[in-house]
Amino acid sequence: MKIRSAISAGIVVIVVFSILGIALNSSDTTHEKKLRIAYFPNIGHAIPIVGMEKGFFEENMDDETKIETKVFDSGPQAIESIFANSIDIAYVGPGPAINGFLNSENHNVKILAGAASGGASFIVHPNSEINNASDFAGKKIAAPQIGNTQDVSLRHYLSENQLKPAEKGGNVVVYNISNPDIYTLFVKGDIDGAWVAEPWATILETELNGKRLFQEEELWPNKEFASVLLIANTDYVEKNKSIINNFLKAHHQTMIWINDNPEETRTVFNNFLNSHLGQSLSNNIVDVALSNIQITDDPKSDSVLSFAEKADALGYLGRNGYDLSGIFYYFDTNSLEEDNT
Repeated sequence: MKIRSAISAGIVVIVVFSILGIALNSSDTTHEKKLRIAYFPNIGHAIPIVGMEKGFFEENMDDETKIETKVFDSGPQAIESIFANSIDIAYVGPGPAINGFLNSENHNVKILAGAASGGASFIVHPNSEINNASDFAGKKIAAPQIGNTQDVSLRHYLSENQLKPAEKGGNVVVYNISNPDIYTLFVKGDIDGAWVAEPWATILETELNGKRLFQEEELWPNKEFASVLLIANTDYVEKNKSIINNFLKAHHQTMIWINDNPEETRTVFNNFLNSHLGQSLSNNIVDVALSNIQITDDPKSDSVLSFAEKADALGYLGRNGYDLSGIFYYFDTNSLEEDNT
């Protein structure tokens, strides 16, 4: 299956239309009875995919509220769209969520809920002799773009094992490239391993005979960490509390449905890939990938704070320190009840 070329072509189309969407909607400042959602075409974003494809989100909205969706390929794209006022809520990793909060005016981007925990692994090329951290020296390792969740985890792992990337004077070459390009280099044998999220980890393992050296959750307390979070423009939330309250109910209900219906979730996800990228994955890949992720609406707040510490230690959060006070948005349930009357 030529998944790399299919996904690459699909992503190009998505990015082009996403940019056009930003340009067309940046002047739209009327949020009344409209909710604009961003998410990615991967299994970790099962809640928004299933929620939209099954109609769960729309069922929880009143007849006057219109839901619009935009499919992106990276957290920074989603954050830029929130800043540009072209989306209202987004599903992203902890890195973009933290950066969005720190870089937004008046901390206007906050975390509403969790969407997934875990779902990333280190996959070793079959011809690379990597069995533990000491074998990373002299190797070429890939992760998605600089500062994203897997990149921070990889670089923190190197630091914890007294290793440095080549650009910092060490002997581990780190490539920050897109997941489709990681696939290509893996095929060619030009990298020794990759730290990637699902379903890419399972694709490298299943299609290219990669070895799953470890799952990232093995490195975290209680074997869980926030990998996908639901964030929002808080100005929108404050002005549309009943809409957000209804959406969060749908978010929770969708999470329960996914956990109760893994096989149907696979079908919904593959139909979504077909319609958006023109290519689906094998049932086995989706089943394995989904089994490696915990679909949850718990934001795993301790892991978010721990992730920020790791990113800061790597110099990703600036030189003047950081403060995540208020990054989680908490609803006043009394005001919500009043708002819904």
